[in-house]
Amino acid sequence: MIPLIYHNPNCGTSRNTLAIMRASNESPEVIEYLATPPSRERLIELLAMMGMTPRELLRAKETPFKELGLDNPALGDAELIEAMLAHPILINRPIVVTAKGARLCRPSEEVFDLLAHPVASFTKEDGEQVTPSSHQSE
Repeated sequence: MIPLIYHNPNCGTSRNTLAIMRASNESPEVIEYLATPPSRERLIELLAMMGMTPRELLRAKETPFKELGLDNPALGDAELIEAMLAHPILINRPIVVTAKGARLCRPSEEVFDLLAHPVASFTKEDGEQVTPSSHQSE
């Protein structure tokens, strides 16, 4: 299986995750999901693979979240999925899928668990050094 990442190049966490993958000798398929959003079926599949609800994947920091009233607890999964499909910026990122599973990689070092041969250490854009074992103890 070719690993893949649902990526936003404007997001530092997404850039760090992709860089960790590449430093670990992975050549992932990169899907810039704002330009090529997942289909409804794929989004539902990703949620199931990650064991997450739509509300857990919803990015609350983006402008459409408040404008659309998505903080309303009465909204169901189908309505939240529709909002994410209509406004892909609402899908939290990066999502990584490998033979080991799927995960929302926030923080970026969450990707270590999904890699066949993770790099021994990695320095993030902000200078923080992370290792495959450092994130598990937090």
